[in-house]
Amino acid sequence: MTPQTLARQAYAQASTPTRTPRDTEFEVISRVTRRLNAAAARKDTDFGGFAEALHDNRRLWTILAAGVADADNWLPEELRARIFYLAEFTRHHSSRVLAGKGTVEPLLEINTAVLRGLRPGGAAS
Repeated sequence: MTPQTLARQAYAQASTPTRTPRDTEFEVISRVTRRLNAAAARKDTDFGGFAEALHDNRRLWTILAAGVADADNWLPEELRARIFYLAEFTRHHSSRVLAGKGTVEPLLEINTAVLRGLRPGGAAS
């Protein structure tokens, strides 16, 4: 490579835009939701994979709950309380699903609703 090519590459505009925390949250929740949905479709033949996907979803919500419990969190208090409640519901309901006493649909619906709210433009998009 010539020095001119190296300089052009170094000062060229980045091909991928900078991600915001909201973009990152959307990507992670979306990935976990897709995985949980796919694992639910195969739960009769791959219960271990389904349990692992449920665990990952529960872990995601534990992280979200810890974030909103932080006193420095900038979200409005009411929204923080709702997210914390959803994390508690997810924890409890996931246990019910694993015990065969509940379905995964409410967990998928919660994640999908959160994704709608995180989408650029918010829930109106």
